[in-house]
Amino acid sequence: MRGTVDTYRKVIALTGPLLPILSFFARLPVAMSQFGSVLLVVQTSGSLAAAGIVGGSLSAGQVVCGPLLGRLADRRGQRPVVLAAAAVNALATGALVAGALAGLGTVPLAAIGAVTGASIPLIGPLARTRSVALARRAGAEEEVIGAVHSLEGTLDEVSFVFGPALVGLAVLGAHPSVALAGAAVLVVGFGSAYALHPTAAATAGSPRPARAATARRPRHPGIVHAVRGSLALQGAMFGACQAGIASLTDRLGVPGQAGIVYAAMGVVSAAVGLGMGTLPARFGLRLRWRVATAAALVLSAPLLVTDTLGGLYAVVTVLGAAYAPHLITAFALTERAVAPGRLAESMAFAASSLVAGQALALAVCGRLAEAHGPAGAFAVAVGAAALCLALALFARVPSARSHPAAAAAPAAAVPAGPRGSYAGR
Repeated sequence: MRGTVDTYRKVIALTGPLLPILSFFARLPVAMSQFGSVLLVVQTSGSLAAAGIVGGSLSAGQVVCGPLLGRLADRRGQRPVVLAAAAVNALATGALVAGALAGLGTVPLAAIGAVTGASIPLIGPLARTRSVALARRAGAEEEVIGAVHSLEGTLDEVSFVFGPALVGLAVLGAHPSVALAGAAVLVVGFGSAYALHPTAAATAGSPRPARAATARRPRHPGIVHAVRGSLALQGAMFGACQAGIASLTDRLGVPGQAGIVYAAMGVVSAAVGLGMGTLPARFGLRLRWRVATAAALVLSAPLLVTDTLGGLYAVVTVLGAAYAPHLITAFALTERAVAPGRLAESMAFAASSLVAGQALALAVCGRLAEAHGPAGAFAVAVGAAALCLALALFARVPSARSHPAAAAAPAAAVPAGPRGSYAGR
């Protein structure tokens, strides 16, 4: 326990205590927007089909444009990109609310939804990039960099538990439009604060000579594409579990339990993710990837025969223990393999792969659950876990960092606080 606290103290010494708080609240709109938009369109139009189209358009916008925002952040720096994206996203979210309340048709609402998704500042991937840059400039040990990935993964998991919960509270107390208005306020307030935090200097963009050199855009090593595939399959597991949980709780006559079951999985995942920061460096990324994907396959298999609410809670909660380790390891593998000048783009691409897999699985598994019951959706989750394990077993994982120059970035480029950190800011 003492070792865990000491490790995370080193991480906070690098970032300062305020940055993780700002990045956490800036992540919430990502988790709130899609869920809130679906509930808003359902309530204003009465059409589940229209809500699905709008929500799907929002996800598609994020999947397509997320890597582009990441590339811009690599080249121009995080500060201007996040400030601009936050402003556009708040306006688009407001337009989506106004359009739904005014009774706009599905097509214009879907177009607004696509802009809303495309402009979501991907704070999670950008925060990972910034924290890793701070750690590299400070010459941090691999254990500390692993703790950085664990902390960022935990913040992601907690945001995806609290985001939908906030939407649910807003719907119960008022209207879905209130939830989306809250998301717009959060993205402007906390997104801008994240962009303006002094640590943004660590990700100010590549200097002109470096940009010219990267214009040739060398190919990523194969592990990067394998990890993206693994994350897409992880997203498919999320989507399939959501559809299966919704189907089973509805069949049992307790549809309101679906969100609580899913949240329980997220809480356990976040707790295990936080503990990942204490794993020793000798427990390498290749082994972590294989153990996490094997655990996901073993722990998801009981879903195929689960038919009670108690059993569902037990299986899904335990399954959450496999999710964060896989996500954290996947982002760590990405950080190890890509050039520093393309890290934000690569992190955003990885996150978009996760979203794409989830959106596609939701669309497919909803129909499977209608036709074959919850087991139809859960079978997709188990199949995706098996494919994840196959990738982990057969993909070639480099034994060393592909771009060792990342560790040699000049510390003078970042104005530091006491002992080279931002702890005092």
